[in-house]
Amino acid sequence: MSANSLPEGAAVWHSLEVDKALDLLDSNADSGLTPQEIQQRLQKYGPNELEEIAGRSAWEILLDQFKNIMLLMLIGVALISGFLDLMALRSGSLKPGEVPFKDTIAILAIVILNGILGYVQESRAEKALAALKKMTSPLVRVIRDARLVEIAAKELVPGDVMLLEAGMQIAADGRLIEQSNLQVRESALTGEAEAVNKQASLKLPEETSLGDRLNVVFQGTEVVQGRAKVLVTNTGMTTELGKIAAMLQAVESEPTPLQQRMTQLGNVLVTGSLILVAIVVAGGVIKDGGFKNIQELLEVSLSMAVAVVPEGLPAVITVTLALGTQRMVRQNALIRKLPAVETLGSVTTICSDKTGTLTQNKMVVQSISTNNKTFRVSGEGYAPTGDFQLNGQKISLEESPEISALSVACAVCNDSVLQKEQGEWAILGDPTEGALLTLAGKAGIEKDQWNSKLPRVAEFPFSSERKRMSVIAKVEGIATGEASSRGIDPAIAGFLQSEPYLMFTKGSPELTLARCTQIHLGNDTGTVTEAQRQKILAENDLMASKGLRVLGFAYKPLLEIPPEGSDETSEQGLVWLGLVGMLDAPRPEVRAAVQECREAGIRPVMITGDHQLTARAIATDLGIAQEGDRVLTGQELQRMTDQELEQNVDLVSIYARVSPEHKLRIVQALQRRGRFVAMTGDGVNDAPALKQADIGIAMGITGTDVSKEASDMVLLDDNFATIVSATKEGRVVYTNIRRFIKYILGSNIGEVLTIAAAPLIGLGGVPLTPLQILWMNLVTDGLPALALAVEPPEPDVMQRPPFSPRESIFARGLGSYMIRIGIIFAIISIALMWWAYQHTHAAGYQGNPETWKTMVFTTLCIAQMGHAIAIRSNNRLTIEMNPFSNIFVLAAVVVTTILQLMLVYVPPLRDFFGTHYLNMQELGVCIGFSALMFVWIEAEKIFLRIMGKKAV
Repeated sequence: MSANSLPEGAAVWHSLEVDKALDLLDSNADSGLTPQEIQQRLQKYGPNELEEIAGRSAWEILLDQFKNIMLLMLIGVALISGFLDLMALRSGSLKPGEVPFKDTIAILAIVILNGILGYVQESRAEKALAALKKMTSPLVRVIRDARLVEIAAKELVPGDVMLLEAGMQIAADGRLIEQSNLQVRESALTGEAEAVNKQASLKLPEETSLGDRLNVVFQGTEVVQGRAKVLVTNTGMTTELGKIAAMLQAVESEPTPLQQRMTQLGNVLVTGSLILVAIVVAGGVIKDGGFKNIQELLEVSLSMAVAVVPEGLPAVITVTLALGTQRMVRQNALIRKLPAVETLGSVTTICSDKTGTLTQNKMVVQSISTNNKTFRVSGEGYAPTGDFQLNGQKISLEESPEISALSVACAVCNDSVLQKEQGEWAILGDPTEGALLTLAGKAGIEKDQWNSKLPRVAEFPFSSERKRMSVIAKVEGIATGEASSRGIDPAIAGFLQSEPYLMFTKGSPELTLARCTQIHLGNDTGTVTEAQRQKILAENDLMASKGLRVLGFAYKPLLEIPPEGSDETSEQGLVWLGLVGMLDAPRPEVRAAVQECREAGIRPVMITGDHQLTARAIATDLGIAQEGDRVLTGQELQRMTDQELEQNVDLVSIYARVSPEHKLRIVQALQRRGRFVAMTGDGVNDAPALKQADIGIAMGITGTDVSKEASDMVLLDDNFATIVSATKEGRVVYTNIRRFIKYILGSNIGEVLTIAAAPLIGLGGVPLTPLQILWMNLVTDGLPALALAVEPPEPDVMQRPPFSPRESIFARGLGSYMIRIGIIFAIISIALMWWAYQHTHAAGYQGNPETWKTMVFTTLCIAQMGHAIAIRSNNRLTIEMNPFSNIFVLAAVVVTTILQLMLVYVPPLRDFFGTHYLNMQELGVCIGFSALMFVWIEAEKIFLRIMGKKAV
C-alpha cells in the first residue's frame, strides 16, 4: 500500500487486530518503514506537531483599541482643537501666557493611555496551545529499515514502529503490537487518576470510550512501568491531543457582559453627544443669523464632546477589577483574565466536578459489615481517629473482635503508607488503600507494627481481569501481650491452627465471596451457607446503592508459600472476613455553599466520571439534587442529539460516567438555553469546555497546565465553596461598577448641559475648557469613583437572583437616575452660572470678568464631592451609615477638594488651567450651590422611603 492510499484516520484502531492494523498502514513490526516510505509519508502527513492557527498580531490588537467609538471621538476633538490653536497661533490671537496645543496634547495623552490599558488587558496571548505542545516528547526510539534509531518526535509518521519504556512521554497515538506489564498514566487526557494496564492482544468494540481503549496509547500520556512496541497510527493534529488543540482553537472568545455594556455605553454617549452638539451649533447659527460666531460654537462643541466621554472610566474599571482579583486571591481564587471578576457576578449555573471539588478527594470508610453485623464508622479524612457504631451506639473493640480481624486484613493487604506531615495526615499511594489504613488505625491496628508481625513474603498483584489482590505473609510470634500458645497476636489467633503463613485477599465482593467456602465469626470459623451468601450480597448491594465503593476481604492459612502465577488455584477455599464500604466524603463546607447558591438563584450541577449511584448519593447529600432526580450518563448523552440535550439540560443536575469531551456539549447546550455557565475542569480534555464556558475554572492542585491556561480562574484549593465566594465578590464588583458609573455619568450629563446652556442663554464664551473638563473627568470624578469601587457589599447580595448578563448598562433605573441627576446638576450649575456672570459683569466689580467661569468650574467639582458621599447607599441616608466603613471615600473627597482649590489659589496651576482667583464670598457661593446636590439626593431617598419604593 502506498502512502497516498493510507487510511485518512478513519480506521478505529482499537477495534482492529494487530496484523490488520499493520496491513492497513503497510508496515512491518520487525523492520518498520523504509526511508522512501518515511519521506513519502512526511510529505503527505507533515511533521508530528500541533499546528497553531494564526491569531491577531500585537499591532492588530493595539490598533483595535483605537476603534473604540469614544476614543475615536476624542481623537477627532483633539485634531479640531489643535487646528483651532494653530489658526490662533498664526493669527496672533492667543491670550498672553496661553500655552498652545495643551488641550490637544492632554486629550491625545488620555487616548494613548486608554489604548495602552486596553492593549495590556487583551494582549495576554492564549498559552493553552503552548502548554499542549509541552506534552509532546522531544525524542523517540523507533525501528526503521530494520534498525533501532532515535529520532526527533516531529519526524514520526503513521506506520512507524515506536518503542516505549517506563518514564517516557508518548509522542504519537498508536496501536500496541506487543507489551510487557505496560501501565500508562492517562489522567491528563481522560481525567482518570489511576494508571491504565494496557494489553496488546485485545480487540475492542468501536464505541469503546477513550479511557477504556486498553490496546492503544495516546500522545502526551506517560509510561509508568513496563515496555511496549507500538505501531504509530496518528500524528500531529489527527492525534487525540491534536483534536483537543483544534477544538481549543475553534472556540471563539465572546465579549464579557462588562465589555458588551461598555460598548453600548460608548455608543449611547457618543450618539447623544453628537445630537446635542448639532442642536447647539444649529441653535447658535439661527440665533446669530449666520456663522459669524462659528469658532465660539466649535469651542462649545469641543468642550461638550470632551465632557460627555468619561475619560477616567476605563482606568477606574481596571483598578476596580484588579482590586477584586486581590480580594479573590485571599479567598483562594486566582483570576487569570481581569474581566472575569465582574463576569462571575452574572453566573446562573455552576457545573462542578465531583472529586476533589465537591468532595475531599480522600476516600473515607463509612461502614463495615462483618459477622452478620453492619457498623458505621465515624471520622473525617485520613486521620486515624473515629468510633465504630452499631445501631447508633458506640461499641468497644472487645465486644466485636471481628472488627480487629478485618482491620488487620486492611493493613496487611495494602501497598500504601499513612503518615503525618506538618500536622496533617496524608497518604502515599492509592486513596482507596489509604482509607483502609485509616480504618485499621481507628481499630488500633498500625501497619508498621504489623509489618513485623506479618512480614510480606509474596503477593498476587491486582489486575483488572481478576479484580482482586492477595498478599502472603509469614506469621511471626510476639514477645508481649496476651497471646496464644504460639505467641501470636490475639487479633489473628483465630485465623490459624499451626500454619506458618497467612494469605489476605481483597477485591470485588462478588468475586471474592465466590472463592470463599468458610466465614469468620467472632474468633471462630464456620462453613458459609447459601443464606449467608445472599445476605452478604444484599448488604453489598445496599452499600453500593448509597454510592459507596465496596471491597470484600478474606483470608486463608497456608502451609507453604504458593508458587508465582498460581493465583487461580491458591485463591480458592478462602475464609470470608467482611465488607468495607468507603466514599470520597463531601467537603464539610460545600453543603452551606450549595445552599447559598440556591438562595442566590444559582443552579449547581455535578459532572463526574464516577458511577451514577455514587454521584447521586453525593449530590443528594449536598443538596445539589433531590431524591428521584434524573441522572444522565455519558452513554445516554452520547446518543442524544444537540437538540435533545438542550431540551434536557435544565432538568438534569447530575451527569455521571461523563468523559471530559462531553462537557463541551453540556456547556454549549446550557448557553443555547440562555444560561451563564461556570465550568470546572482539570484535565487536558477539559480545556475546550473551559474556554467555551462563560467562566472556565481550573483546579490549582490537580489541574494540568493546559486546563489552567484555558481557564479564566484557578481554584488554589480546588474547593467548590471558593467558587461561591468568588461569585459573591463578582456581584459586589458589578454593583460597585454600576455605582460609580451612576456617579461619573450623572456629573458628565450635568457638565454637557451646563456647557450647552452657556451660548443659548446669551453668556459669552465657553464656561469650561477641554483641559478643565479633563481635570474633572480624571481627578474630581476619578478619585471618588475609585473610592466607591471598594464599597463593602450590601447585606442581601447573595439573597437575590443573578442579574441578567444581557441586561443593559442602563437597566433597573440606572439610566433614568443618570438623566435625572444630570438635569438637577445642570439646573444648579446653570443657576450659579447665571448669578456668577451677572456678578462678575456688574459695574464696579474689581476682579477679572472671566471669573464666572472659574466659579462654574469650582461648583461642578465640589458638587461632585457631595454626590460621592450621598451615593454610597441607594436607600440609607448618609447619617445612618458609618462614615468609616469606607474611609477611602472620605479621603478622596478631602484630597480632591484640596486639589481643586489649588487650581484656584496656586498661581502656576492657575495660569496653566486658565482659572481666576476667587474671593471668600465667591468661594462661599460656590460651596453653597454645590451643597444643594447632596441635599437633593438625600431628599430623594427620604421621598422614596415614604413612597415605599426601593432606589436603584
